[in-house]
Amino acid sequence: MKNHLWPAFILLGLFTTGCATQSQDTVEDKDSVRTIPVTELKSQKTAMHREYVGDIHAVKNVEIYARVKGYLEEVYVDEGKEVRKGQVLFRINNEEYESNLAKAKANLQSAVAEAKGAELELKRVKLLVEKNVISKTEVEVADAKLAAAKAKIEEAKSERSTAALHLAQTQIKAPFDGVIDRLPYKTGSLINEGTLLTTLSDTKNVFAYFNVSENEYLEYKKARGAASNQNAIVELELADGSYFKHKGAIETMEGAFDEGTGSIAFRARFANPEKLLKHGSTGTIRLTNTVENAILVPQKAAFEIQDKSFVYVVDKNNKIKTRSFTPKSRFANYYVVKSGLEAGDVIVYEGIQGLKDGATISPRTVSMDSINVASKVELTAR
Repeated sequence: MKNHLWPAFILLGLFTTGCATQSQDTVEDKDSVRTIPVTELKSQKTAMHREYVGDIHAVKNVEIYARVKGYLEEVYVDEGKEVRKGQVLFRINNEEYESNLAKAKANLQSAVAEAKGAELELKRVKLLVEKNVISKTEVEVADAKLAAAKAKIEEAKSERSTAALHLAQTQIKAPFDGVIDRLPYKTGSLINEGTLLTTLSDTKNVFAYFNVSENEYLEYKKARGAASNQNAIVELELADGSYFKHKGAIETMEGAFDEGTGSIAFRARFANPEKLLKHGSTGTIRLTNTVENAILVPQKAAFEIQDKSFVYVVDKNNKIKTRSFTPKSRFANYYVVKSGLEAGDVIVYEGIQGLKDGATISPRTVSMDSINVASKVELTAR
């Protein structure tokens, strides 16, 4: 009896073990299917924001130099103060120049008197010639002396004008409304001709210069299209991360690309009524271009192998396969697709680490709209 029971127990044990193994394999297969976020690519009208380092320049910024030599007798302004056009900023000691002007005036009067005497002498000589008292050559001599006297008058007038100009230049005036920069020289300093006294900036309006690559330049021109005759609007991010309250407009650009950098400089103008922006400061220029029918791929969905870009595309059976694509450009957290992907393709959005070709996943759809909102990108589905 015992001998007949042993085979039955053995078969029962093998059956139970086989069932347990099959059940475990099924559980393991279910566990190996990962739930992965996926998204469907769409053709969209895209507002692409690009950022550039901008250099701020006052619309008017001039260096003010001394034009005569002397001691700096008065400084009428202080650093950082606003001045008006024509306001006196500095005065150089003018005693020497007043003396020179007085001397020049005296020389002019002397020349005028000499010319008057030469004119009278000419009349006298002509009268004597008419009476045949002296020869006609004496008239020519007298006429030459009068011409020389008149020339001295013109020379004296020139010297008087120069002396008056030098005297006037002892007072340095503001050429326009603006803000005074640093004052390196104080009252009593000896100033030479050509000494830099200060810098004056008019910052009611400022220019922002920024460099754009050739690809981005072409993108900008194509995006402008029919509106190319209108100034594009830009924003300025300040050093503290805040945005300047006034938007600017691109006015012009350079005529040629820089051979060294391959970029071209744009110039935007910003109104600056509060005088917040200063000459020489920096900021980040935010330029927005609208691109029609753009296909965007989130950067976290892509990976690179040997300088080529790939994504995992999900088929109808939820199997994944790598596919290469060519980016046209990159902005924010996206690639703009040039080729290799189309609207309607479903790709793995995130969690690409550890995935392999042919693997089956459990997709969890994430809409591009929600991704755009999270990335703060302005997109409109077409």
